Amino acid sequence: METPIRDIQELKSEIARLKNLEVIQSGALKARFSGPGAIFSTVLSLFPGTSSTIDGVKSAGFFKQDFLGLISRFLLPLTLNKTLFRKSNFIVKTIVGILSQKASGYINEESVTSVWDKAKGIFNNLFKKKEKPVKVKVEVIKPQPILPQV
Repeated sequence: METPIRDIQELKSEIARLKNLEVIQSGALKARFSGPGAIFSTVLSLFPGTSSTIDGVKSAGFFKQDFLGLISRFLLPLTLNKTLFRKSNFIVKTIVGILSQKASGYINEESVTSVWDKAKGIFNNLFKKKEKPVKVKVEVIKPQPILPQV
């Protein structure tokens, strides 16, 4: 806690210090909201920039995701509500939206690439023509006895 003000001189010096602090802070606020880029960066700073871990999987903030993660945040709930849960009520659609928003945190380029590679490998193995084993004819040559020369 600060020391109490005892006389008028300390009060005037404290008022002068607070006015200087006000000028410095108002200058910092004006610089922070000086243009559209500064305003946009200020709004982005409201969202957490550090990555957190959910069940051992790293989950970045909303704007720190890769392209597929951002697309899946919007397309996954929309697709599920328009196809599988078309005739569901409002509460079910809301729950599906919330759960698919959480699930979209696990969708990133690495996971999509690994699933694609696995599917490609399965299809390559299914439609790959099996090579017939090549039959090699092996002849066994019997050694001839060596006769002494006369």
